[in-house]
Amino acid sequence: MRKTKLWLVFLLSALLVMAAVPSLLAQQTGKVHGHVNDPLSVPIPDVQVKLMQSGQAKYTFTTDSNGDYTGDNVAPGNYDFILYNKKNQTVDAFNNVKVTAGQTTTQDFDLSRAAYVAKMTPEQKKQLEEAKKKNAGIQAENAQIKNLNADLKTARADNQAKNYAQAEQLMTRDTTAKPDASVLWVELGKAQAGQKKVDAAETSFKKAVDLEAASKKPNVDIEAAAENSLGELYADQGKVADSQAAYEAAVKDDPKNAAMYYGNEAIMMDRAGNVDATVAAADKAIAADPNKPIPYYLKGKALINKATVDPKTQKIVAPDGTAEAYQKYLDLAPNGPFANDAKAILAQLGTKQKTGFKK
Repeated sequence: MRKTKLWLVFLLSALLVMAAVPSLLAQQTGKVHGHVNDPLSVPIPDVQVKLMQSGQAKYTFTTDSNGDYTGDNVAPGNYDFILYNKKNQTVDAFNNVKVTAGQTTTQDFDLSRAAYVAKMTPEQKKQLEEAKKKNAGIQAENAQIKNLNADLKTARADNQAKNYAQAEQLMTRDTTAKPDASVLWVELGKAQAGQKKVDAAETSFKKAVDLEAASKKPNVDIEAAAENSLGELYADQGKVADSQAAYEAAVKDDPKNAAMYYGNEAIMMDRAGNVDATVAAADKAIAADPNKPIPYYLKGKALINKATVDPKTQKIVAPDGTAEAYQKYLDLAPNGPFANDAKAILAQLGTKQKTGFKK
């Protein structure tokens, strides 16, 4: 029993000695820390800071993505802190920097400081000034874009809430400030169209289209949105051919959303009361995506307008495809907003409706 206690005492003593070693080592060494940035005050990542003594590198640390470097367990003493670029060339240096045991020594490399800039060649100074001007311009433009994006969000909310006058005022100001931003012209056109300012809206939508067409990298979403809005604008005026051309242009710009644009066209042609144009647009929408129910309903609604009454039987005789369009609508949307209407028409046509609809 006595031997066991002695062994435990010895073991505990050994553990305490081992635990004291890291603490003692930390007191005998120091830490270093610093930040590295270029003459434009931009952090420089992945470059090395070496601590030199008598021309020999004793420690090497690499900056992180934020331009910071840190180092532990540095022996106390005076070091030359040398900054190297990625080509292992000396960029900057601070001599006789003292590292003290148990303390953190901070040494930054601020290449934008006056002392460093003063050592540049005249050509380097010229390039730096040009870079500063360019950087200032970029920052100013970024600030403007940030403000414009906030205004655009506000204008969209106003247009959705039918506060068209407020949206128009905001977008008029912004298109004046940045006339090359096509998305602003689209929103301005929507505000103008909402107030029945037809000519002004048409001009705004066309401006957006022209800007994107002239761009080296056109934004097809914006261009298609402008064409889609033109299609709606022309349809409201009864300009069927112009409306159809605008929707076709939207599909050409953004073919992946063809079903949406043709579906919009069918809706607008239905509102305009143009039966043939509604059927044509609905057929294109169905071809683009046969799983959308609304085009089928609009097609059936348009065709039923061409129905006649048999003088002998007094039964409604609808054009071919009418019953099929209504039935397909019910297949896809058995509880849709126009389901009752579709069922009533099919009943009048004497068509036996399917009842085994899938969920």
